[in-house]
Amino acid sequence: MLQSWLVLPGAHLLVDGYNVTKTGYPELSLAQQRDRLVRTLAASSARTGADVTVVFDGAAVVVPQPPGRGIRVLFSPPGVLADDVVRDLVAAEPPGRVVVVVSSDGQVERGARARGARTAPSRALLALLGG
Repeated sequence: MLQSWLVLPGAHLLVDGYNVTKTGYPELSLAQQRDRLVRTLAASSARTGADVTVVFDGAAVVVPQPPGRGIRVLFSPPGVLADDVVRDLVAAEPPGRVVVVVSSDGQVERGARARGARTAPSRALLALLGG
């Protein structure tokens, strides 16, 4: 189902970054987790055409520019959770746009659905990405 949503015209995938990486690659350092997720999301964006935004906690983190077009990496500002940034991004989307939020955090999922987004658990994205 996730794959079919991402190929819809104008689809925007919003990813709760550490929620996905800590589920999929907990043995890696946080920097390695971020790098792996961003690289695989960039490849997925190139295949599906979906815009991708991945949000991580931590404003003081410096990362290189994401590889490829169609992917954006954001960090929550000091004192703000990535979960809140994801919900705000959903709320800012224009009506009618296909927005898919990936997180296994129940509050993030409920908040996203309440604002009209489709949701998928972290494991579904990891399976799609092959990781």
